[in-house]
Amino acid sequence: MNDLTVAPGAASKAKKPAEDRGKLVKNRVQFDLPPRSMERLNTLKRKTEATSYAEVVKNALRLYEALIEETEAGKQFMVRDAAGVVSPYRLFL
Repeated sequence: MNDLTVAPGAASKAKKPAEDRGKLVKNRVQFDLPPRSMERLNTLKRKTEATSYAEVVKNALRLYEALIEETEAGKQFMVRDAAGVVSPYRLFL
């Protein structure tokens, strides 16, 4: 049900006219999401006041990448509950 289609843009490899040089090259990605995942995406978009689904996904990728890098560096993530109790938060099992 979750298909990911990446169209890397063959045109990005071709020689571009002078007026197009220096522009940010973008790739189109298409996700097929089940209803629950779409609800989660909509909720995150609303809570973060993002202007687009792409903004939500880009921010999520940045955060995910940072969490992985910190985990690879041997760091742990901690959470503090309302009573002030701190405990490790296992991100990647």
